[in-house]
Amino acid sequence: MKLKELAVLFTLAALFGSSFLFVRIASPAIGPFLTSQGRVTFGALGLLAIVLLFRKSVDFRLRWKQYFIIGALNSAIPFTLVSLAAIHLNASLLAIINAMVPFFTAIAVWAWLKEKLVFAKGLGIVLGLIGVVITVGWSPVEPSLEVFLASLCSLLSTVSYAFGGVYAKKTFRNCSPLAVTTGQLVGATLLLIPITLVGFPEQTLNITPAVLPAVLGVALFSTALGYLLYYYLIEHVGPTKTVTVTFLIPPFGMIWGAIFLDEQITPGMIAGLLIILGSLALITGIGKKRSRE
Repeated sequence: MKLKELAVLFTLAALFGSSFLFVRIASPAIGPFLTSQGRVTFGALGLLAIVLLFRKSVDFRLRWKQYFIIGALNSAIPFTLVSLAAIHLNASLLAIINAMVPFFTAIAVWAWLKEKLVFAKGLGIVLGLIGVVITVGWSPVEPSLEVFLASLCSLLSTVSYAFGGVYAKKTFRNCSPLAVTTGQLVGATLLLIPITLVGFPEQTLNITPAVLPAVLGVALFSTALGYLLYYYLIEHVGPTKTVTVTFLIPPFGMIWGAIFLDEQITPGMIAGLLIILGSLALITGIGKKRSRE
């Protein structure tokens, strides 16, 4: 990766890492379905405003099926699963489990795009997973059935993200990040409307002063702006290297959780993160000269 692309990667990690903080605040208060709906709807409205203001082109008529598919894989399904998990898991643990994305992406790329899984990249993925196991194993969250099911929801979201990244690379060649992100969030908004109506929480909503800023934050910054940078990287460095951002998300997720939610950061979590950061160098090839064709 070039220095510019690495800067984008770390900015994206900070934005995606903040999403777990925002969701952790909103989901227990207004429910997972309304949280996901607000996330994609406000994100789509923000991007549509940019499209109209700068007169950009988003071809909904020709690509509407593709936008629905990418909207489901990269937004509707994983956002809902993460919002469900956020009821029982803290922001730090949500961010850590999200680091499983590269593992499933490598499998999807190998099976779908026939990309070779070189030794260094495979070793980096294994090393990253070891770091995740160490971090989760020393988590301060008390084990229970609810925590197990929440962890499973969070894990399933990474599978959806993985196939979404590969589908984006395969389908949206030569498309601007703005067009893909806008189409994705519009598609996800329409897909989630009936689910939100059916799953709308029956209990009284606990709308605190922090809820609306959390929903707007996850929609405009973590999602709309985040995916603009995400698809920029997909186009320039490919899906496998792009999803290594998930190895950087846990540090940011833990930092945001510690600052704003007083979540505990244990020595085991720090040790696991050091291993994860080491794996990032292997997968992205940092420090190696670009091979000549």
